[in-house]
Formats: sequence, structure tokens, C-alpha cells
Amino acid sequence: MTIKKAVTRHGFKTGESIVYPAHGVGRIIDIEEQQVAGMQLELFVITFEKDKMTLRVPIAKAASVGMRKLADEETIGKALELVRGRPRVKRTMWSRRAQEYEAKINSGDLISISEVVRDLYRSESQPEPSYSERQLYEQAIDRMSREVASIENTTEAEAVSKIEKSIESSPKRKRAAGADEQVQEEAA
Repeated sequence: MTIKKAVTRHGFKTGESIVYPAHGVGRIIDIEEQQVAGMQLELFVITFEKDKMTLRVPIAKAASVGMRKLADEETIGKALELVRGRPRVKRTMWSRRAQEYEAKINSGDLISISEVVRDLYRSESQPEPSYSERQLYEQAIDRMSREVASIENTTEAEAVSKIEKSIESSPKRKRAAGADEQVQEEAA
């Protein structure tokens, strides 16, 4: 078995985990050249294990599509702190909010994704979310947990647990839940 030497292009190297905005965390497995429409292109070959998908991104387009390195420890700390905040739900129609959440998830920005996780998280004591809310929450927590797991070298399940414990430990969220329960008791 021959061991390939890591090749570096535009600050990315083979074997490195990266974030591709539309798909989340992937790993660069190769840098290859292909002839497309008579032009010679250098491509990053990125694999997404969980999705069983391989993507080829032209090296020249990597920056413009938003491909980036994994977040640093400081950014992870900010994201975990952000999910502890009180949910900020705008009083607009759900379809408009859903589009905004989708855009934040697909931006690939960990801070934006953590805002979606914060806003859509529902504890056991809260009413069941709608199907589309649950779908968006699952998408956001999946993206966030994959990145946290990659950085902290843990499993995705451990990362989800860490994120949800961080949310539940928030004093702001506990006060909000207590106020909700009080309103429900008064209405009964």
C-alpha cells in the first residue's frame, strides 16, 4: 500500500476535513485534473461519508461557493454560547421564517446555523413542533453537530448531546419555559 503525500491547493490539503455550505462537513480525499469542455480543470474531490456522496469542486470556485476550513475552538465556544440564548422568533409568516432558516443552514456559517438550532429547539415540556420546524431543526443540529464532532474528535451523537445540554442549561430558557407554564396554568 502506497501512502499518498498530502497535496495543498488554495490553503486546503488532501485528507483535511472542510465545510461545504450546501452539504456540511466533508473530507478532501484527492485533488485531480480533468478535461471538461476542452479545458483542463483541477478539482477537489470531497467525500461526505454520512450522505454517501462524492463531490468534485473546481479549485478556482472553492472560495466563491463558500468552502471553508472547520471552525476554530473560539468559534465553537461562541456557537455553544449562542444556543444558550433566548430564542428569537420573528412575528412573520412561517414560510418566510422557514426560508430564512434554510438560507442560514445552507450558508455554512456555524454561527448562523447555531441561531437556527437555538430558535427551533423544543424541550419536552413545550408543544410538539410542526413537521417542517422539526425538519429544519434536524438539518441544523445535524450540520452543527458534524462540525463540533469533527473538531472535538467525538461522535455526532456526543456532539448533539453536548449542544442540547448547553441549550437546556440556559437560565434564560428556563425562565422562558417557566413563564410559558404559568401562562398555560392561568388559561386553564
